[in-house]
Amino acid sequence: MPNKFHLQVDSRLAAAEQVRSWFEQLNQPVIPDKLVWLQCLTLLQEGFINIAEHSHKNLPPETPIDIEAVRLDDRIEIRIWSQGPPFDLQQKLSEIPELEDNYDERGRGLKIISEWADAFSYDRTEDNRHCLYIMKCY
Repeated sequence: MPNKFHLQVDSRLAAAEQVRSWFEQLNQPVIPDKLVWLQCLTLLQEGFINIAEHSHKNLPPETPIDIEAVRLDDRIEIRIWSQGPPFDLQQKLSEIPELEDNYDERGRGLKIISEWADAFSYDRTEDNRHCLYIMKCY
């Protein structure tokens, strides 16, 4: 039986701590591999920050970001919905330097997600939003 949790926060980066605290409830019972759990936390944080800083940068800070996390027997699935303009994920990934060549403070989030996630997409939904989907197996 999956554990499914939903959270809605505004687009302010200050909500990142609330997002992290909320996500902790998925680690019950504790995922035995601490590295996998830390990667899941990082994937969520990078996804949230990407939506707040980039997708919602021209929207009012009160614009909601909906987040869903599902823990299944073998994986965690994260969905983060944005209301910003669309972008081509594969094109953007091809423009960003590889992690080992990227020492900038910015622009590493999507590369981290693409390397650590077992599945990763950004698609338009029927309600005219976009869903950042991240799956991490354990």
